[in-house]
Amino acid sequence: MTFFARLVAETAAGQMDLASVPQIQDGLAGKISRETYIAYLTEAYHHVKHTVPLMQAAKAGLDAGHTPFKLALDEYIAEETGHEAWILNDIRHCGGDAEAVRLGEPRPATRRMVEFAYDYVRHTNPMGFFGMVFVLEGTSVRLATQGADAVAKTLGLGPECFSYLTSHGSLDQEHLVFFQRLMDEVDEPADQAAILEVAEVIFGLFAEVFRSIPHQREVADVL
Repeated sequence: MTFFARLVAETAAGQMDLASVPQIQDGLAGKISRETYIAYLTEAYHHVKHTVPLMQAAKAGLDAGHTPFKLALDEYIAEETGHEAWILNDIRHCGGDAEAVRLGEPRPATRRMVEFAYDYVRHTNPMGFFGMVFVLEGTSVRLATQGADAVAKTLGLGPECFSYLTSHGSLDQEHLVFFQRLMDEVDEPADQAAILEVAEVIFGLFAEVFRSIPHQREVADVL
């Protein structure tokens, strides 16, 4: 079994737990209110703004023996830079207060997820960061490909409200192919263990991020 196949198989329980969160299930079906969508974007902003700094921290912690992974992080950094600005634009187009979000604080669940990632990368094993990549990119692909159109139709929102999600649909599908190949190059048992550990923890923490979002179903869709 390749390492990527192991990663998928050994995190199956976490994947199912995340997929079962009502906010995700209703989002994929388009059965959420505008307020819930803006609340989702708000928490997305507060963790996405840390993506590049986390990648930079992970790269800084890798030695010369991990050069392929340092180069991969360079590619990720180039791709991910500025994405938090897309989220603020989406919030603004949805009628939300983007400036208040930018100046605000994340919910405790989001803070816990970000703090865990920084602590692990800096003090345990920077390769563990790829476990977080596995969780977040896989989730964003599902939300983008299945949820964005459904929410847009239900709420009558234009494409300008979904630049973050829709861009990540195609972008992260490409990333997942790249990621699979990269993970199959991980041959150090300690690195594999770190990636698995972080993925398992992040699945749980990310589920809590979604559960913390105030959940309002779109009334017209429920009746």
